[in-house]
Amino acid sequence: MLNGVVLINKERGISSNKVVNKVKHILNADKAGHLGTLDVLGEGLLPVTLGKGTKLFDYFLKKDKVYKTVFKFGETTATLDLEGEITNRDDIVVSLEELESVLPQFLGKQMQMPPIYSAKKIRGAKAYDLARKGEQVDLKPKEIEIFSIKVLKQIEKNVFEFEIHCSSGTYIRSICRDIAQKFSTYGVMLSIQRTRCGNFDLLSSFTISDLEQNNYQIINLDSLFEYNSIVLNEIEIEKILNGVYIYPNTQDGEYKVYGKNQFLGIGQIEDGVLRLKLRLI
Repeated sequence: MLNGVVLINKERGISSNKVVNKVKHILNADKAGHLGTLDVLGEGLLPVTLGKGTKLFDYFLKKDKVYKTVFKFGETTATLDLEGEITNRDDIVVSLEELESVLPQFLGKQMQMPPIYSAKKIRGAKAYDLARKGEQVDLKPKEIEIFSIKVLKQIEKNVFEFEIHCSSGTYIRSICRDIAQKFSTYGVMLSIQRTRCGNFDLLSSFTISDLEQNNYQIINLDSLFEYNSIVLNEIEIEKILNGVYIYPNTQDGEYKVYGKNQFLGIGQIEDGVLRLKLRLI
């Protein structure tokens, strides 16, 4: 079985699930998944997991992200991006100096209201499905964190490129909307590119075309974790895989666990007891 992670540079205009299916087919993988979806209009880094790597989803779900994005002020759409039609416009002009003066207000932990057109679940249905049907969409704000936000350049009047480092679950479209509100105007996200996800970087990614030409690299699962290692014998392997406690003579903490020349997963020693926190076998 093919196990690991391959970093894909997703093109704009294709869904994350379609990219995963293409990778699965090209590499002839038994199973494939991803570590955080990108919208169809989004592009950039999409870590695709293969085989046992699909078990990593929950482990990497909370990793922070870095995006490059382009915002336009003075107009907006129902979806807050180019997927929707323009709903509002005004003549307010936002200068680079004014913009940079308000950005510090967006740093740190805060409550963010998701876009109405989002995948948030309401009574079991996705918000964007309810919105498209014209039904009431009652969303609740969620705590997110912005670690850094800066303007990279002004492209033209009211159009700026940003780099945003934020927590998982942050809606970049909502940041655009909220910045615009500081100037009593509207905002729309023109483009978004994910450049980093946890320790994964876009510079190390491959396109679908690269994969088709057999030009790619699969990251081994154990190399994703910067922990010390514990090697178990056959008796210890059988015990830990059956939920029996093991008492290694090692200090408490997280470890990469090996046995029979294979990576078993991530173990945690607490009060001298070793348990598998993430089982990859």
